[in-house]
Amino acid sequence: MTGAVADAGGIKVTEGDRRFAALSRGFNPRWRARPDYIRLVSDGSQVRHALEEAVNEPVADPARRRITVRSGGHCYEDFVCADDVRVIIDMSLMDRVQYDPALDAVCVDAGVTNGDLRRKLFLKTGRVLPGGSCPSVGIGGHIPVGGFGLLSRQHGLTVDYLYGVEVAVVGADRRVRLVTATRDSRDRDLRRLWWAHTGGGGGNFGIVTKFWFRDLPQAPEKVLFTASGWKWSTIDKERFRRIVRNFGRFFAEHRGPGPYDPLFAILQLTHSSQDKIGLIVQIDAGVPDAEKLLTDFLNAMNEGVGVDRHALSEAYGEYPAFTGLHAPIMLPWDTVEKLFGPVDNLRAGKHKSAYMVEPLPDDQIDALWAGLAEDAAGARRDAVVQIDSYGGAINRLRPGQTAARQRSSILKLQHQVYWPIAESGEGHLRWIRTLYRNMYRRTGGVPLPLAEQPGSPVTDGCYIGYPDVDLGDPEWNTSDVPWPALYYGEDYAVLRQVKDRWDPLNIFHHRQSVEPLRHSGDGAAEPGPIGGGGHAQMPEEGPA
Repeated sequence: MTGAVADAGGIKVTEGDRRFAALSRGFNPRWRARPDYIRLVSDGSQVRHALEEAVNEPVADPARRRITVRSGGHCYEDFVCADDVRVIIDMSLMDRVQYDPALDAVCVDAGVTNGDLRRKLFLKTGRVLPGGSCPSVGIGGHIPVGGFGLLSRQHGLTVDYLYGVEVAVVGADRRVRLVTATRDSRDRDLRRLWWAHTGGGGGNFGIVTKFWFRDLPQAPEKVLFTASGWKWSTIDKERFRRIVRNFGRFFAEHRGPGPYDPLFAILQLTHSSQDKIGLIVQIDAGVPDAEKLLTDFLNAMNEGVGVDRHALSEAYGEYPAFTGLHAPIMLPWDTVEKLFGPVDNLRAGKHKSAYMVEPLPDDQIDALWAGLAEDAAGARRDAVVQIDSYGGAINRLRPGQTAARQRSSILKLQHQVYWPIAESGEGHLRWIRTLYRNMYRRTGGVPLPLAEQPGSPVTDGCYIGYPDVDLGDPEWNTSDVPWPALYYGEDYAVLRQVKDRWDPLNIFHHRQSVEPLRHSGDGAAEPGPIGGGGHAQMPEEGPA
């Protein structure tokens, strides 16, 4: 085929091949690249060859040097697709899921998607990875950020089950080798490399080709599921406050461990130009008193609101419409998985995030009301601030046991806005940036991590899985806390040491990649010990 060559490094796609345009853009159409070529790889050996070739070939344009990696293509910023990208290594063809007897673990290729896991893990074994609901998200990006999903309050984060990774790394001699790092590797540097992939972000240390998972939980046989919402036409400021307070109070009172751990809920605070404020709830139907637990939660959400909920007949944010599910219904687990996608990729978008260790305080709720209900009367805005329940089994581990260190939160927020591809998006970007700054005005426009808040902290930083380059912009972050601390807290120093060891030439970099230590003179503390959490059979020693 014109524009493609197959060799030891996989399929080399160049301009002129009909696949080139599709592979040069992210799922978010804001992000496009004009690379010299794209590599479609099928196994670790091809990754190694493709990467070594890319690292050692001459660079004609110094402004276009970056080598990036694409799994599902869902990165919210231009870390994979941008004008400065020279080569993209695409993992889409690496889609195997199989049991590995040598490591006594389930081995998942880095190109596998959440949707693939339904067919290749759940249908084969009855087990699940407690990850995200969007079927087209790639595991290669989802795991290293500490991915979570509808089963995480019941079973924890995806990385709580991560036993090992195979990574293609580039040495100081520009040679590439495949290394396997596990949580019980004898070599300290290998243990640290494994640990860095339990929440240290993607595109930082090398190219992950495989993940190994142990002790994966069994999927629910059935779940009770409901999706409904309050009509905006019936909502005033006091009712809005009541809904947000009810949601926060419930999950503050049921942080876990407890009977409500198997219940996961999503509050969709949509823009008032949309039809409803949404509420999506799921609980494992096999737990004791599941129906009563769900009913009690729905009653708690209705307390003091005074208006009925109705079916969600529109899509909000990244979720489709859920018509006919306003009353709880018993469904097989895989039916629920299929309800959540696929979402379209015809809208450009911007995302932000926050972890909450307490319910939203009144000033944050009022900032939400101002941005969602009082903004540009009569204007249509495709926007939602989604609040996911957190806590439960997620908080069984301690900070430092994984690089996903936020282990005391009760809620996670995702601020979202979308616009048609043909529009510039400037007005929408200004809107979401202003709303976010106003929500966290007391702390410099950003949700500070626990260590930076004296007294009674409310937030615990941001989620690297929803990257936001505004965190490094002094116009929008007026605190004295840099963006790495918002994502990684006190663990960032260790991640920088891992970076120096495994990516000494800083081959893998983007606007929010882990910064090398060399020439900085910085010191670094050890991460906290791994183990003692009683979850996923973590080893008793840390990565130090």
